Amino acid sequence: MAHDADIEAISFGTDGWRATLDEFTSDRVRMVGQAVATALEGDTVVVGYDARETSPGFAEDLAEVLAGNGFDVLLSDRDIPTPIVAWTVRERDLAGALMVTASHNPPEYNGVKFLPPGGAPATPEITAEVEAGLAPPEAVPEDEQGTIEEVDLVEPYFEHAVDAVDADLSGATVVYDAMHGSGRGVTDALLERAGADVERLRCEEDPTFGGESPEPAPERLETLAERVAGTDATLGVANDGDADRITVVTPDRGALDPNLFFAATYDALLGGEALADPDAYHRSGDVVRTVSTSSIVDRVAESHDQNVHETPVGFKWVADAMADHDALMGGEESGGFGLTSHLRNKDGVFVALAAAAVAAERSYDERVAALLDTHGGIHQDRVSVDCPDDRKEGVLADLEGALPDAMAGADVDRVSTVDGFKVFLDDGSWVLVRPSGTEPKLRVYAEAGSDERVQELLDAGRDLVAPLV
Repeated sequence: MAHDADIEAISFGTDGWRATLDEFTSDRVRMVGQAVATALEGDTVVVGYDARETSPGFAEDLAEVLAGNGFDVLLSDRDIPTPIVAWTVRERDLAGALMVTASHNPPEYNGVKFLPPGGAPATPEITAEVEAGLAPPEAVPEDEQGTIEEVDLVEPYFEHAVDAVDADLSGATVVYDAMHGSGRGVTDALLERAGADVERLRCEEDPTFGGESPEPAPERLETLAERVAGTDATLGVANDGDADRITVVTPDRGALDPNLFFAATYDALLGGEALADPDAYHRSGDVVRTVSTSSIVDRVAESHDQNVHETPVGFKWVADAMADHDALMGGEESGGFGLTSHLRNKDGVFVALAAAAVAAERSYDERVAALLDTHGGIHQDRVSVDCPDDRKEGVLADLEGALPDAMAGADVDRVSTVDGFKVFLDDGSWVLVRPSGTEPKLRVYAEAGSDERVQELLDAGRDLVAPLV
């Protein structure tokens, strides 16, 4: 049947369902809306959408299905960052939200994220429940149906952010690159409200994102880096398409390694900087990071007598651990960061304001230099090994019995199995082997004190894994 084919075409990955527009159709989006309506409990839901040309129409599809199932729907009156939708769910104690976005994927894609109560990412158990309910929409009687109201979600978020972050940015200059995404007119406006002079790049409406992916990788931020260095700005900020991730650019370093940004920001927050009310917002000093994130974060935590909680890759795991350990901050090396007191989700808008407040007190270039001088340099890289999806589990099982006592001339100190196998060596370096969640590959990561040592470890890791595939 056609409905069965539609259900089979919908697959929820690590952060919702994304597909090219030939697969991502109105009928299938409506089936997702029905599945969420079936799974939710409560009265009111939020629907938001990103800056893609097709997103407003898909958001209306979802709003209609949810209202047809008896929910009152708050529909954003503009394209909007995902974290603002997530924060609205938390702040108003709502039943949940749906966000139409393909995040950093190219313009020929679209997607939908489901945000459960509390605004944190959906866990696999919740996602499985939603997938199990995929079906064509089925409305309740007309007198039981809900309403759809277009609302401004940005202003309440701004009031909270300005209250939460101690950011007198008068005299600071921030260059902001929206990459034509939904941070446009939001992140830059928030920075201005805090007093910054903001210079804008790619803040014009363009649903094609200039013909490329709205992904704030260093190679796509060369103009931003040139502008920051050329104007001696306080810092540069770029968001991805739905503004849940952030890349910070400094005058000396250009696009700052997310690991270093994480460590420097965490160090500043532990010192009581940037947050307006440390008693309210600095409830615990612990930090949560993914297994692939640099151990320089650990060194910062240890220097402040705080604990580190390591999770599998994926912010849903970070969010869970942020709650379990009442952590101050959580993050991942792909540029997603959040503060537990604000939202257990990655938020490139709020973190942009916090980063500007940190940089206004002392530049990130100075902070990073001091951290590296105190804790030593970090060098990290990764390679991929082709591996069919149906072989990943078997390879990892075989790897458990093949782990050596030494790698690349250093003895194995301990092994973590949080996500794949992370081998810590007695020289302070580590090697991680884990399956990709999006491609038929195994990832091999390494971190050490020099690029040369990283390459030695990557070679050793690849030589260990490749024969098992």
